[in-house]
Amino acid sequence: MLLLRGATAATAAVAAARRAAPTCYPLPPSLTPSAAAAAAAAAAGRAASSTAAAWAPPAPRAARPAAAPPHASLAEVGAAAAAAARSSPAPLRRGVGVDPPGRSPPPPPPPATTPGGAAASETVAAAASAAASAGVAPHRTPPLDDTFGRTHTYLRISLTERCNLRCRYCMPADGVALTPPASTLTTPEITRLASLFVGAGVTKIRLTGGEPLVRPDVVAVVAGLAALPGLTSLGMTTNGLTLGRHLPALRSAGLTALNVSLDTLVPARFELITRRRGQGRVLDAMDAALAAGFASVKLNVVVMRGVNEDEVGDFVGLTRDRPLDVRFIEYMPFGGNAWSDARFVPYAEMLGAIAERTGALERVVDDPHDTCKHYRVPGHAGRIGFISSMTNHFCGGCNRLRLTADGALKVCLFGSEEVSLRDVMRGGGTDEELAATVRAAVRRKHYSLGGKKDRHELARSDNRPMITIGG
Repeated sequence: MLLLRGATAATAAVAAARRAAPTCYPLPPSLTPSAAAAAAAAAAGRAASSTAAAWAPPAPRAARPAAAPPHASLAEVGAAAAAAARSSPAPLRRGVGVDPPGRSPPPPPPPATTPGGAAASETVAAAASAAASAGVAPHRTPPLDDTFGRTHTYLRISLTERCNLRCRYCMPADGVALTPPASTLTTPEITRLASLFVGAGVTKIRLTGGEPLVRPDVVAVVAGLAALPGLTSLGMTTNGLTLGRHLPALRSAGLTALNVSLDTLVPARFELITRRRGQGRVLDAMDAALAAGFASVKLNVVVMRGVNEDEVGDFVGLTRDRPLDVRFIEYMPFGGNAWSDARFVPYAEMLGAIAERTGALERVVDDPHDTCKHYRVPGHAGRIGFISSMTNHFCGGCNRLRLTADGALKVCLFGSEEVSLRDVMRGGGTDEELAATVRAAVRRKHYSLGGKKDRHELARSDNRPMITIGG
């Protein structure tokens, strides 16, 4: 109850800051398992990193008052947010997501002309091509079917447990015990395992974390995976904080899709939720990603009562002129994230609030394996969607598996059961033994919610913190 009152006070403080802000703001423009292939991919990463260092950094933003301490209560953070709004030398950017009348979204920037940009793209592309020619096609094995007839074609790989934000619904306030680096998967190990999954019919891979972009060889990982024959989609989920400077290298290495996590359009509230600054950089990166030619760019928003539910309509506005998917996610319980039903906002409530503001919404036909229920505001370029894991789960069509940064296979996000593929590999296991281990784990998968009845039972169950699972 104290936490909820703190959240309410903090939200009131931020709301006051929003009322004092301008009515709108314009968004800114902005392998295979062989050793030879792994070495080529690693060279790509080193080359991209060295050229990226030469890029001119963005102009520094205006200095702002110090943020509240990371362990401050929600009320204290809210007070700090209000103080920031009062003393900020520039108007607080209000995130209504609608450009001023007569103004279009920023035009796409010209092709990379920053120092080293072209060289980085060429080097990564050449290395990825070398990786592909050096490796062999994945060995084909039977599809990964569970006992409910679901075929698994989507693998999410966490590249690291580390993150440069401290989001309250993901990271406990006192942090988490991170896996020692020697116990996390190496790039060749990731590529070997991914090759086995692709050989069993996986066509889509998404890289997660932690924050995947804090991994030093992230471009090498992307280049290696993009070279796998049979893989048709390679995406990444990122908090966007450092995405801007990685975009050219990631695009050249073969990344095809991006999900950016952003839970507020108000800078002061961003600090409340993440315990860090940098919201402007995330928005800049989002627009740059839209202009960079990725097949898909999505914005993920975790909605929490008393924190950001009042911004749902503002996020919808971002889809007016941008081919962006904005996805509202029901708040989910994980280890250490202080989940409570009082903070939970069901998707039906969000949908009703949006329809009340925008009028009738168009229902969009979803893919059979979609985790999201998609809608479109008539006349908008982008879409909105709802990931209703708690109130209307999509487990019946689940085709997803997860590989954690320390090499554990989780067949369900909400299940506590896992098996260490890292230990099988480092114990000398063959590809056939690894494949058999994976297949056995998939056959043990529960039908829904990791075998739990509902969100309340999930909240009482023992599971990893989200940051060590992979978002």
